[in-house]
Amino acid sequence: MSMQQAGATPTNTAQDVRGTIAQRDLVVDLIRTACVVLVVVVHVTMVGVGSDESGIRVTSPLQELPWYVGATWVGQVMPLFFVVGGFASAVGWRSTVARAGHGGDPARDFVATRLVRLFRPAVPLFVVLAVGLGIATAVGTPADLLGELAFGIGSPLWFLAAYGITQCCVPVMARLHARAPWRTLLALLLLAAAIDSVRLASGIAEVGLLNLGPVWLFAQQLGFLWVDGWFARRSRLLLLGIAGLAYALLVPLTSVGLWAPDMLQDLNPPMLPLAFLAVGQACLVQLVHAPLTRLMATRPAQAVVFLLGRDGMTIYLWHLPLFILLNGVGLLVGLPFPSPGSGVWWATRPVAVVVLLAATLGVARLVRRADRPLPRLTPGSDRPAWSVLAAGAVCTIGPAFAVMQLHLSFPLALVGGVAIPLGVWLLTRTVPAEEAATPVPSAGRM
Repeated sequence: MSMQQAGATPTNTAQDVRGTIAQRDLVVDLIRTACVVLVVVVHVTMVGVGSDESGIRVTSPLQELPWYVGATWVGQVMPLFFVVGGFASAVGWRSTVARAGHGGDPARDFVATRLVRLFRPAVPLFVVLAVGLGIATAVGTPADLLGELAFGIGSPLWFLAAYGITQCCVPVMARLHARAPWRTLLALLLLAAAIDSVRLASGIAEVGLLNLGPVWLFAQQLGFLWVDGWFARRSRLLLLGIAGLAYALLVPLTSVGLWAPDMLQDLNPPMLPLAFLAVGQACLVQLVHAPLTRLMATRPAQAVVFLLGRDGMTIYLWHLPLFILLNGVGLLVGLPFPSPGSGVWWATRPVAVVVLLAATLGVARLVRRADRPLPRLTPGSDRPAWSVLAAGAVCTIGPAFAVMQLHLSFPLALVGGVAIPLGVWLLTRTVPAEEAATPVPSAGRM
């Protein structure tokens, strides 16, 4: 959901919210879609499959290019994705608060709705992965080959855990943003720096997992500022200066040996440089907002964004499994594979991207029922108590977090195939409003 950039005053009535949301900012939809497509492009150019007399080999041609590290400062779009997610979250939160007059706790309603919207598309994926990895294990696929394939397939699933965590925090973070937006941003930045310091000083990489909160919440809070119209009210010169300063600060940060200049290496666990990257990207997007708005006024652009954006999460979740499957089928039927990194190989990458997007859209049509949003609450009803929602959050976010940390395997796919549907079921329940009341105070009523 997106809306036109407007003033910073949150709306207080359902009528106001509906009027605001009706004025869609299609640039937000464009950016979100472009981020997903760019992720697909990066993976198609990063994974090179070759076959010769010595057997099958997998390389990473993109990472072998001399300009690859510098390109990650542009191509690492996940901070921007969380900024855009913060925009959508702020709009959704204000709409949920406005509807709360009909009964129900807006914080519980928002968390349940967002987690269901995020994890429903993951249900068929985990089921298919559990079946596929189970069959591959049963037929005796070499463990090292199966582990390498599973690692590649499961690598994008970290996003489910990270984004799920930020969505659970929206009611609290929206309240903090309304009271002290700049102090909240500063606190998140300092906390991210402190966690990185402990990680670097102790040498314990797992400490960095704590930054799943501060780094991505920092980017999300920038999205809140975007909704408020803060970026739109700044001059182009100021936005350019802020973006330049953010990128300039990345130079010393990534030159002292504490953080990698490769922004993909700084992704898992998320590190402090990604926060500065989010600032720069948010400012640069505002600088090109006007031409992008004109672009999105054209029917071809709207058609492409609608076609790909409608199934964006399905494309993101399925593109790597399908890419590996398509390469496997090509090897089985004897298709000629150009040498990865060669001129012919690079010339085939646009075709590979188009074929992969077409395949993911085909899968999206098959699993679209799993991608439907949670219906709104009827008057007098509410989401379950916080204890039930917490159980649902653990069941959905937990398997994705485990895959992020332990890498995908048949046991984890099986756990996800069982736990995520259970969590979605818990989150979709509704009860009478009075039945959902608990002694735990709502974190987000405003």
